[in-house]
Amino acid sequence: MTDQQQELIDDLNIIEDPQERLTIVVDRAKRHPALDESERTDTNRVPGCVSQVWLISEFRDGRCHFRCDADGPLVKGLVALLCDFFDDTLPAETASSEADPLAELGLLNNISPTRRNGLDAVRAAIRKFAQAQ
Repeated sequence: MTDQQQELIDDLNIIEDPQERLTIVVDRAKRHPALDESERTDTNRVPGCVSQVWLISEFRDGRCHFRCDADGPLVKGLVALLCDFFDDTLPAETASSEADPLAELGLLNNISPTRRNGLDAVRAAIRKFAQAQ
């Protein structure tokens, strides 16, 4: 994990109650600007998610950058956390990372299996983008 990633995990781990931690994750996502309607396309939609999730992956200055949106606040919060975690990383770091911030923060404990599968699809899309760089 990079220092930036560890800091994100540490900041959220301060909150001991997993439900309160999840609330904070959802609230954090509200500060993320919604994607423009022109970016909410099938091309940017993550397959494998029951909810609609859009992921914009960009490569700038030798680093991976991610923006996202989703049709529900909980999913948007979890996906935004993944984007924040992997944002501004080197492609090799992201492509080889086995880190799962959602699991490490205990945020998957009360999530349905179908939602977990969707979040795995988002992580896979992030890694696939990084591998292509």
